[in-house]
Amino acid sequence: MKLSTIQASLNQLGMQPTKSLGQNFLHDQNLAEWIVAQLDIQPEEAWVELGPGLGALTEFALARSPRGLVIEKDGRLAGFLRERFPALEIIHGDASEFDVRELFARGPIKVLGNLPYYVSSQILFAFTGEPSPVSALIFTLQKELAERLSAGPWTKEYGALTLLVGRRWKVKYLRTLPGSVFMPAPKVDSAIVLLTPRPAGEVPACDGELFTRLVKQGFAQRRKQLRKNLAGRNLDWPALCQHLGVEETTRAEELSLEQWIALTNFVTKSSDPGHSSSVIRHSAAADLANAAQDVHGEIFDVVDEEDRVTGQLSRHEVHRQKLLHRAVHILVFNSRGELFLQRRSRWKDVHPLRWDSSAAGHVNSGDTYAGTAPREIVEELGVSAEVEEIGKLPPSPATGWEHVRLYRAHHDGPFKLNPAELDGGGFFTLEQIDRWTTARPEDFATGFLECWKHFRALAQ
Repeated sequence: MKLSTIQASLNQLGMQPTKSLGQNFLHDQNLAEWIVAQLDIQPEEAWVELGPGLGALTEFALARSPRGLVIEKDGRLAGFLRERFPALEIIHGDASEFDVRELFARGPIKVLGNLPYYVSSQILFAFTGEPSPVSALIFTLQKELAERLSAGPWTKEYGALTLLVGRRWKVKYLRTLPGSVFMPAPKVDSAIVLLTPRPAGEVPACDGELFTRLVKQGFAQRRKQLRKNLAGRNLDWPALCQHLGVEETTRAEELSLEQWIALTNFVTKSSDPGHSSSVIRHSAAADLANAAQDVHGEIFDVVDEEDRVTGQLSRHEVHRQKLLHRAVHILVFNSRGELFLQRRSRWKDVHPLRWDSSAAGHVNSGDTYAGTAPREIVEELGVSAEVEEIGKLPPSPATGWEHVRLYRAHHDGPFKLNPAELDGGGFFTLEQIDRWTTARPEDFATGFLECWKHFRALAQ
């Protein structure tokens, strides 16, 4: 929008930019078009804009795809946008309070926005947190924040924010914007950053919850040596420093992302020597793939339509011949009644990267359903929980020819996700899952869809 158009629109609305809402309107049309172009929105691709204001970016995003959603906190501007873009879905609400899980039903989604400085970090963490349906983000931020996001080790800008976002996202600093491209002009410069998910295997896997705690602890007193900030963990510090290839006097800002991940895995192994260590041993993509393939040697009971054992064969042969066998699915709920869904590892031979039950697995030869279910929770989620059987599903192509026993358990987390089995996960409301499975069934393992239908039918 041109400067004159912005002023005319504000006059029409009888308003002036509200400082408490961080309202600074972009008036450079060429720049607005350039920003949207960097996101490369494809026809029919879903996108969401945060804090669209008068729609400077919105018009260019809408020209690329009609599948947009905008979230505007100022009711006057939300009304203006409804008149200007009548076919666009507009939410009058606070983007910093928006439940990002609602976006999963829209499929992979791109996000853009000129973020108010006072809530930039909050919004950034919300939309990049795990799990995330976002495939790319482009934000206009205060320059200082953009520099912190894109900083490298040994710089004053490098810190906890850099690492917490950077473990899962690649951050590219695109350009600096002077205050003069906004109305009113802010007193500080802004910058545009592009965030994209890191490709699988680009950095080693680790326990994300522990990584977050360690990074925050390590940067709590930035000028102190790292060993003092982590003193409460009783680590073998000389061994750790040798493992990382650093001096014992190192500080938090001197470790690269990869070294912080290595530190996390060292702490995991030190605090739980019996932890199997998919987190430790299977840190590289090739090792993860090998770990996933190791299960092919498992032996399953082959059963008939009545679930009676008729013989034993290897996992590979059972799947290859599509023989009937046994499996368990466990639905783990938190105290708010939300269900944890796992995203299957990319190394799975069936349904890689699809969403699935909280935990699931085959019943090995000689084992029982009741004995397998709690063990799967430990192996995949890293916690113990009591299970309750709530249903049986017959074998079918959708279940992979498995007799399935369905169990329910309760746990609030946090979980220690096994990266050889899971690519991530998160809690969702039952209504969110209903909408998601209806809109995008292709996002889910077919066995889970059968379990979900059965579970929802129990409530009717």
